[in-house]
Amino acid sequence: MLQIEIVQGDITEQDVDAIVNAANSSLSGGGGVDGAIHRRGGRAILEECRRIRAERYPDGLPTGQAVATGGGRLPARWVIHTVGPIYVRSSAPARELASCHIESLRVADELGARSVAFPAISAGIYGYPLHEAAPIALRTVREARTSVELVRFVLFDEVALRAFTLAETSSS
Repeated sequence: MLQIEIVQGDITEQDVDAIVNAANSSLSGGGGVDGAIHRRGGRAILEECRRIRAERYPDGLPTGQAVATGGGRLPARWVIHTVGPIYVRSSAPARELASCHIESLRVADELGARSVAFPAISAGIYGYPLHEAAPIALRTVREARTSVELVRFVLFDEVALRAFTLAETSSS
């Protein structure tokens, strides 16, 4: 049975099989969670991302899709990169956000990962309101068909933690 945890912390410090990166479509690092993962994980992650772009996604990773790289210097063995919707530009933000979670868990299953840490995908610079993103993320993960045993939502600040905690208690 899938266990879901909600914690405040730094996703780059999580001792899980895989962490999910809220990536940009270029897979080249950036700000927020993406930049932190690339900085802490080191150059090996960026080099794998460049190879994935060259071989599989020359136009960039599409929104809602996911790919994996090694974890570099991170405690996690793998990084699963997914591109969340930009809230104001998306015609179907809820569907795309759900797809990020489903596809990330699919990739985790392919890798054999049993524990996965997710950030609040799209809730930073991509502008997805936390009070909308949190219930979608939690419901999608809860309903997913996956072999993953533990999903930990790792939220950067108190505001995000409250939004996810409220969404979890509202759904119970």
